[in-house]
Amino acid sequence: MRRLLNDALDTLAPRGEQRHGPLPPLMLTLTVVTGLVDAVSYLGLGHVFVANMTGNVVFLGFALAGAANLSALASVVSLTSFLLGALAGGRLGTRFATHRGHLLKSTTAVQTVLVAVTVAVAAVADGRVTTTVQYTLIVFLGLGMGLQNAVARRLGVPDLTTTVLTLTLTGLAADSTPAGGAAPRPGRRILSVLAMFLGALVGTGLLLHGHLVLTLGLALLLLALTSVVTHRLSAAGAAWTRPES
Repeated sequence: MRRLLNDALDTLAPRGEQRHGPLPPLMLTLTVVTGLVDAVSYLGLGHVFVANMTGNVVFLGFALAGAANLSALASVVSLTSFLLGALAGGRLGTRFATHRGHLLKSTTAVQTVLVAVTVAVAAVADGRVTTTVQYTLIVFLGLGMGLQNAVARRLGVPDLTTTVLTLTLTGLAADSTPAGGAAPRPGRRILSVLAMFLGALVGTGLLLHGHLVLTLGLALLLLALTSVVTHRLSAAGAAWTRPES
């Protein structure tokens, strides 16, 4: 198991930049969760994002201008929930400022609870998305994604924001050898893109077959595993748990 982890770290971080320890693969797991969750929100909750706030701001503008099949209220609720989650993430970042392992463990534990609520709500509704179910899921998923985004920012692992890919894709092109750059961390950047793509692909496949609860359940499982693994790996106070200077 340890050898497999070391091999993964070699792929995700260049030699000399392994100070982040197991954080890259753990954050890639959270990136998969983002793909799953945004598949749920966009395809199942009325064309709204709970992780991609750039898209939400644009959708809000579209909706206010009168575009069909978009809800200004849903975008506002999602934006508000995301900001509240980010606020909570900032508070957690301050509380666990000296230990990145405890910060990620606590964050994913809270996210696990938030997503568990959505699984329960969707299960009780038997997968039917009523207005009550729609806004309950938007609120709890938005809170979780805001929390995740704020903490990923505090963890400070380059190219692993877990919820947005614009700068990652820009870096792949702008820092590439043909552009005259040094092409740093290409493996990590590509894996980040693939992780979100995988989450979106799997989530969409499940949703198109009516498996809303299963999609949310998969996100729940990944979050719970991330929290448990982080707890186990950070228990000894390894060097990677120290904050970035």
